[in-house]
Amino acid sequence: MDEDLEKMAKNLKTFSSQMVQNPYWGIPTFFGVPFQQEPKDLDIALVGVPFDLGVTNRGGARMGPRELRNQSRLVGAYNHHTQMTPCAAHRIADMGDVPFRTVYNLEEALEDIELFYRKLSTAGIVPVTAGGDHSITFPILKSLAGKKKAGLVHFDSHCDTAPPIHGSGLAHGSPMRNAVESGLVDPERTVQIGIRGSSEILWQFSYENNMRVMHIEEFYELGWKNVVREIRTLMGDEPVYISFDIDCLDPAFAPGTGTPVAGGMSTFEALQTLRGLKGLNVIGGDLVEVSPPYDPSGITALAGATILFEILCLAAESRAR
Repeated sequence: MDEDLEKMAKNLKTFSSQMVQNPYWGIPTFFGVPFQQEPKDLDIALVGVPFDLGVTNRGGARMGPRELRNQSRLVGAYNHHTQMTPCAAHRIADMGDVPFRTVYNLEEALEDIELFYRKLSTAGIVPVTAGGDHSITFPILKSLAGKKKAGLVHFDSHCDTAPPIHGSGLAHGSPMRNAVESGLVDPERTVQIGIRGSSEILWQFSYENNMRVMHIEEFYELGWKNVVREIRTLMGDEPVYISFDIDCLDPAFAPGTGTPVAGGMSTFEALQTLRGLKGLNVIGGDLVEVSPPYDPSGITALAGATILFEILCLAAESRAR
């Protein structure tokens, strides 16, 4: 390591040589941060959940965390917009993937996820997650449950508040309903952004419980700056969880996902909206539904890794305060 890199390493709480190497070098971790299996002496944990037993259409999201790690090396660990790196003030590690007893039983697998994240919560570690399908959000939220219900900023083309369908109420079409019914999320401090498509008839729960549903048409009419203002007003200073389904983006920007819906937002609009949330009390977040088999070019995973990094930066900024 030359003199400049040694100087950089001394100024960061989190540093690994991968962070300054070419993206193709070494064993990939999220953004090149160190790999660490035990939840010890960490502020923030990056975790993969290679799981897609909850999908209702195309599979492949179980491959998401691995490709997100690969593409995250192109993203790096420095945010040009905020001119900061979350590695400066925080101890961050890639804690690998959630281990499963079985990948053939949805209920048991979701229990495994909750158990893994409960260890992080007990240790006071903020989790930032790469999925996996959207069913994983419910057990993560269960593990983070506190005295106060969390607010929810949910980017998606679907509200994911469906009643039990096709024999299950735990699949990826229902996590937000489950979170509200379990008392984990405050429906009146929930905003669901980018909603569109023919599944609209399944989202009655959102309307009945005063969840703020923002269809993609309204997002474009308001513009991302006004959307940010509304989100900030709604969330206030209370705890907030951010969940981003990659199918919120238009398939032109994210073709590799299980349930693509035309007419979504661009990657730039998503990034600007997330950047506008700086200052919220972010207790964790996830990026889900990247399915690499449907996008061998890696465009979807690169968009997902970039969004995941913005969520990491929000969590880091919140933790610092």
